[in-house]
Amino acid sequence: MPERDGYIPGVPCWADTSQPDPDAAVAFYTRLFGWEFADVMAPGSEGKYLIARIRGGDVAAVGSLPEGAPPRAMWNTYVWVESADETALKVRDESGTVVMEPFDVMDAGRMAVFADPEGAAFCVWQAKQHKGARVVNENGSVNFNGLNTMDVDAAKAFYGSVFGWETLTLPSGDELWTLPGYGDHLERDNPGLRKTIAEVGGPAGFEDVVAALKPIDSGRADMPARWDVTFAVDSAETVARKATELGAKVLAGPFDAPWARTTVIEDPQGATFIANEFVPDNKDVATRA
Repeated sequence: MPERDGYIPGVPCWADTSQPDPDAAVAFYTRLFGWEFADVMAPGSEGKYLIARIRGGDVAAVGSLPEGAPPRAMWNTYVWVESADETALKVRDESGTVVMEPFDVMDAGRMAVFADPEGAAFCVWQAKQHKGARVVNENGSVNFNGLNTMDVDAAKAFYGSVFGWETLTLPSGDELWTLPGYGDHLERDNPGLRKTIAEVGGPAGFEDVVAALKPIDSGRADMPARWDVTFAVDSAETVARKATELGAKVLAGPFDAPWARTTVIEDPQGATFIANEFVPDNKDVATRA
């Protein structure tokens, strides 16, 4: 698959994990996904930020927890924007929270951290030199992001206003976030994309999908709203087994899901992520009797 060279506004473009012990996290993900890392922080910096790469292309990153943050590892989702400052105004207008005001990240870009009205944290990225993930949708790279929320209607109002997102309802009843026009952008870079999606049973409009919308069951009031990160893998079983051997916990699966076989993993420091094996034959799994 060709490497990405940037995104359009409103599309998730990057993921990183904040860790109490970044070096231990680097060791774990190196062995799990085969990532190679490059430290991009200046010598003498207090924190660490290491870019993970596949074949030299940026995939994700491991960094230190921000000063004063709870000692809990997590994966973070970044959405590409034209202006982090203008997005901050929109977030406030829609009753969201600006967790970290927009700031420059050297010459890489400008970012900010927000929380939606339900408390789900996410980041935005205004690119300069760093163009987001170069390698996506292949083994060991990010292929999806998802919002877990108790209030779907409120989420639709908030993200619709901030990013212009709409939703697509699948035959199973599941909903996905879409960005009108995103499919046109992808088709220009990958001619024949719509045909490929149709061949594997993707519904009309799937080419505009940017993320998943996941209602939290009403019986799970203890579960906070949050964004999650999903990695593509060749085998969900293999990754689940290897993660366990490396000291992680398998929280769910592997199990069959639409177009996928999926497992949910908590890394040794507590950051949760999803691993998806693409299984075209599972396209109707949620609607099978």
